[in-house]
Amino acid sequence: MADAVNLEVLSTRTGFNSAVRHIKKTMEVSSGLEFTNLGDIVYEKDDDELTSNRIGLMLRMLLVDKLGYKSASTNLTETVDDLSVLAKEFGKWNGVDLIAAYHHPELGLLIANPKVEEELSGFGELRKREMLVIYAGLLGKETSGTAGENCQKAASLALRLFEGEKVTVPAALTQGKFTTKKVSKPKKAGETKVAPVKTKAAKPKPGAKKTAAAPVKKAAATAVASSAGPSKMTPRYAVVVQNELFHNGNVEAWKKIVASYKAKHPNLQVFIYYEGERILDINSLFKWGKVKHGTAIEFAVAGDQIQDVAKLQRYLYQGASQMFEAFLRGPVNSVLKLF
Repeated sequence: MADAVNLEVLSTRTGFNSAVRHIKKTMEVSSGLEFTNLGDIVYEKDDDELTSNRIGLMLRMLLVDKLGYKSASTNLTETVDDLSVLAKEFGKWNGVDLIAAYHHPELGLLIANPKVEEELSGFGELRKREMLVIYAGLLGKETSGTAGENCQKAASLALRLFEGEKVTVPAALTQGKFTTKKVSKPKKAGETKVAPVKTKAAKPKPGAKKTAAAPVKKAAATAVASSAGPSKMTPRYAVVVQNELFHNGNVEAWKKIVASYKAKHPNLQVFIYYEGERILDINSLFKWGKVKHGTAIEFAVAGDQIQDVAKLQRYLYQGASQMFEAFLRGPVNSVLKLF
């Protein structure tokens, strides 16, 4: 019965073909795994088929079952945003190979070699209460006895560093041949960078009242590529509320703007955040009197070939001001052609 359940996916052509593709991709990744960090392999391949779900299956089979890596996990107690300092620290751990696996709330499971800043930055911001797993091993070498104990200690200490604790790193973890190498991701055909986001307000429509531009938090203009799968995600951009209160009219304007953006770019997703938390339903939070003048609402865009982010920010800025009515015109349930 157990075998029948495990093999049920092979009973259809679609399931069988999917399994074959996964096996081929796993063997392709596995071929260089005894000499190269898994995070480096995934980062340099930049393969659209190495999705979050597929990477999750590979972690257990390749690292734990095949190579005997030790692991430790935690749900983060604090948000972590300075990953460059961590990468520099882990870069000194030449006695062990490390893999970090982060369950990103929007992009799914991401993996990285935490010794490489370019890869670790793909996590963006590690958020409180999200799951982080560290795998530690010796590539193709045996991890039993003292070696296994050192790997387990490395995984546990790495987690503590991500949590912001100060730790004493044993010499066994810093002396060895597991040094970092320079990694590079191949540029795909048609790949584009996100245009710089300017902070000035959108040009008012005829007859609309003018509002003063407020300072907007600056952010890097280039999207951050994830370490497992095709998706990329921009930094979070701030939109400061210019209306006295962010009321129902502003909410409806934002919904119209986001709907227009998604109609133009159906493969892109828009995420909205308030006070560091992702907002799944704008109506559930932005009620009358909840968000006031001068409060920052943040947004980010995820997907491949991200574009029109600057224009989206300008429209959202206008929608959060007294000029929101410009987006409420037109037939009911119609999609505005803004992009």
